[in-house]
Amino acid sequence: MGKTKAKPKTTSRGRTPAEEQTARQHELATKLRGELAELAFALKAVNLGFGVAKPYGDSQRFDFILRSGSKLSRVQVKSTTTLLNGLYRINAHRRIGGRAIAYLPSEVDFLVAYIIPERVFFILPIQDILNRTSLLFCPKGYPRGGINEPYREAWHLLRKPK
Repeated sequence: MGKTKAKPKTTSRGRTPAEEQTARQHELATKLRGELAELAFALKAVNLGFGVAKPYGDSQRFDFILRSGSKLSRVQVKSTTTLLNGLYRINAHRRIGGRAIAYLPSEVDFLVAYIIPERVFFILPIQDILNRTSLLFCPKGYPRGGINEPYREAWHLLRKPK
C-alpha cells in the first residue's frame, strides 16, 4: 500500500504554525510601528508647547488628548512606511467585524498621519475627511503636492484660536 501524505496541522485560522508565526511577527511589527509613531507625535506635540494626555487602556477611538489653552482635541495617530505607486497610503479607519469603518466626529477630532520615512505629520480635521477610510499622501517635492498638502505640519489647526 502507498503511503498517503499527512495534511499539515493548521491553527483555528487555517494557517500552518509557520504561517501563523509569520502573521504574528507582521502583527507585532505593525503594532511596534504604531507605538513608535505615537511616541514621535507626543514628543513633537510637547516640543511645540501642547499639553499631551494618553487615555488609560486601549478602548477609546483616539490615541491622545491635546490641550492648547482651554481647547482640548481628541487625536488618532496613524502611520505608514510604504511608498506605493509614488504615494503613501494611510488606513483612516477602524475595523468592526472585518469591515473598515470611518472615524466619526463624535469619536475623534483630528486624524494625524505620520509618514515615517519623511518624518512628517499631516494634521487632518476629521470633518474634512468624513466617510474616507483611506488617505493618500505625496512625498515632499511632489510636483502638485496632492489634496492633503494643506495639512502637512498643520499644527496650527490644533491650537486655540486667538
